[in-house]
Amino acid sequence: MQPGTIEIRSISSHEELRACVDLQIDIWGESFTDLVPASILKIAQRVGGVTAGAFDRAGTLIGFVFGLTGVERGRIVHWSDMLAVRPDGRNLGLGRKLKEYQRDLVRSMGGEVIYWTFDPLVARNAHINFNRLGVRVAEYAENMYGVTESALHGGLPTDRIVVAWSTDDGDTAGRIAEAQRALSSSDCREAPVASDDWIRDVADASILPHCIRVQVPRDGEALLLEDPSRALRWRTSARQAIRWGLEHGYSIDALMAENGDAYAYYLMTRTPRQHLTLDR
Repeated sequence: MQPGTIEIRSISSHEELRACVDLQIDIWGESFTDLVPASILKIAQRVGGVTAGAFDRAGTLIGFVFGLTGVERGRIVHWSDMLAVRPDGRNLGLGRKLKEYQRDLVRSMGGEVIYWTFDPLVARNAHINFNRLGVRVAEYAENMYGVTESALHGGLPTDRIVVAWSTDDGDTAGRIAEAQRALSSSDCREAPVASDDWIRDVADASILPHCIRVQVPRDGEALLLEDPSRALRWRTSARQAIRWGLEHGYSIDALMAENGDAYAYYLMTRTPRQHLTLDR
């Protein structure tokens, strides 16, 4: 399957809507409790939502994206609720292409920002979001969806990072440039790791470093499935470090993952304006 043979477009027929439902079941199983039915996929389109698919040359659905449009503090915003791609369609950049198609539609409706969530332990998604798409952190949400029965969640609290993706090309280009600067900066690449001990020690420091790193597993998805108890320890440490950083004026610029390394690192920086003495 070649990327150039894939068509990205809005879902238009009842058969295609049913194919979106079948795709959810194929990927997440019959017991998937958050399945979006065809009726909601259709209705959302009528009020500014997005239901779009990626189709191969034979017209078979191999991926789709779904989101809802609303109003936040007087401005039009969009929440990207679901993105799914069949295993044989992965590594073709389809997730990114579906997101970009979604962004174009939202922008054409006057939408300023698109929100979605991802698990902070899934480094692969963090890399795409920060390094490739140019999102920013809007919030760290602890146990956002509750403890579910999904095997993908490992029976753990469903902590999520809520990201915001601007529909302004200049804004996203600036964020991507910030990510590349952080990834190429020795100041960030060699920054202190915000471990439990480091956070306790720095509590009495008068000045905080410009950049810190937050360590997470390279393959958190496998860890959630195979070793939930170890994944819980990572969940707790990542939560403490990221929330501490956000509370002390840091933002996530990028995700650093070196070839062959068992770990990945969020690179969190403070702007010069924020680089002040620690509040007591």
